[in-house]
Amino acid sequence: MFQHDNARPHVTRICTEFLEVENIPVLPWPAYSPDVSPIEHVWDALDRRV
Repeated sequence: MFQHDNARPHVTRICTEFLEVENIPVLPWPAYSPDVSPIEHVWDALDRRV
């Protein structure tokens, strides 16, 4: 099982085809969403304190 962040280099055709050929399942992941990224909450909390 593989999970990536849908960054452009990760979703190119060559990467997608490689994962399919190697039978590596990929978890579905929404396009960039700050609500899903835990580090965004950390940056927000830090910003509020500074």
